[in-house]
Amino acid sequence: MKLQTLLQHLHSFTPLATENPTITSIEMDSREVKQGSLFVCIKGFTVDGHDFAEQAVARGAVAVVAEKPLALPVPVIYVNDSRRALAVLADAFYGQPTHHLHLIGVTGTNGKTTTTHLIERICRHAGKKTGLIGTINMKIGDDTYDVKNTTPESLILQNMFRKMVDAHVDIAAMEVSSHALHMGRVHGCDFDVAVFTNLTQDHLDYHQTMDHYRWSKGLLFAQLGNRFDHRRPKFAILNADDAASEEYKKSTAATVVTYGIHHKSDIMAKQIEITTSGTTFQLVTPIETVQVKTRLIGMFNVYNLLAAVGACLVSNIPLSTIVEAIADIEGVPGRFEVVDAGQPFTVIVDYAHTPDSLENVLQTIRQFAKKRVFVVVGCGGDRDRTKRPLMAQIAVKYSDVPIFTSDNPRSEDPLVILNDMKQGVAEDVVCIVDRKEAITYAIEQAEKDDIILIAGKGHETYQIIGKDVFHFDDRVVAREAIQRRKDK
Repeated sequence: MKLQTLLQHLHSFTPLATENPTITSIEMDSREVKQGSLFVCIKGFTVDGHDFAEQAVARGAVAVVAEKPLALPVPVIYVNDSRRALAVLADAFYGQPTHHLHLIGVTGTNGKTTTTHLIERICRHAGKKTGLIGTINMKIGDDTYDVKNTTPESLILQNMFRKMVDAHVDIAAMEVSSHALHMGRVHGCDFDVAVFTNLTQDHLDYHQTMDHYRWSKGLLFAQLGNRFDHRRPKFAILNADDAASEEYKKSTAATVVTYGIHHKSDIMAKQIEITTSGTTFQLVTPIETVQVKTRLIGMFNVYNLLAAVGACLVSNIPLSTIVEAIADIEGVPGRFEVVDAGQPFTVIVDYAHTPDSLENVLQTIRQFAKKRVFVVVGCGGDRDRTKRPLMAQIAVKYSDVPIFTSDNPRSEDPLVILNDMKQGVAEDVVCIVDRKEAITYAIEQAEKDDIILIAGKGHETYQIIGKDVFHFDDRVVAREAIQRRKDK
């Protein structure tokens, strides 16, 4: 694509460069630049892309987008906000791919990963080719790709969507984080359906207040657009049992479909029965009322299922197909995942890393626990410190043996994090800084019919200590500890 063709999409009021080289790619990382690239200087939290512009040109960049003056031998396009310009340019360069997809975005504090996976599996069961972008990975059909952020930068997103369009994907589901919404990473994404799961405390290290956090989530619904188009209608799927939905309902012109358990909703779950083998409930919809059986356990998963049902119904998936698919779904990696190595006690790994999600999981476990409940839990470093004592209080309240340990301490001293957690409880608790030792301790102490919850990291296969990233998988560590105990 020619540079001038690309620049037409910026609609700038100030003169832009007049040169017209051919752009073969857009890059925001100078190390990825090749001959013919357009390099966009992005100011990040730790580095500034402007400092790498010369390096980008040396590697073959034929033009640069910047916010401040740069002395370079190639055209420099000056903009007020390079991150916003990046979203516009990426959308144009990749041919506005979301205009050719049915795109479902899911936001909320908890449940985003499970809900997007449920949507993806239901749509696959309906014979649709699907795409998925989220915390665990990106999927196009059966192919999977690694991702660095829950919601990638706009450049990466548009590249992913282009690949989906080229692969003839029908429906794509993606997690939309509050960070991504606030930073404009999803600018240019033409969502057809926006789903809200719930809002509880998290990410206050970034948002500072719950009001700002709630507002940031609401951007997904406000950005659905203000136009009515019966050929491509927009839908907002809102949790009627969460107070934030009232605000989101007012912020969108899209058709609102509600779901819930306690408040009257368009889609409801009634007569809910939860056992150790799964959950059954009566699914009430505007179409008909049907009985649902799922292997997923817990009230929080009933909410996730209702959200997925709403998204799929407005995406023209038949209700009968949705119910069939739900019955076949086994679960999502790292979400209430059972580690079974033949031991006489239960080990569950879950991503629960907020007060609300930890409470939900422990309450669910309490419903079928026969004996003691252990919980191995920590809190991430360089993240919201105010939730640390809350996590500790919940661990102590709902477990018999709380074990505090490290999560991803990052640049913080793990002992400082543990002390922050202990401020929330009066009782003496077991504190083991090394996460592997903490998991091993729990498994060594467990007896027949006890339950161990290993919380916080779920599907993650790494641990961040300082600036180093080490391989670490709670599921693997637990399985190895069980095997060592059996070998004794």
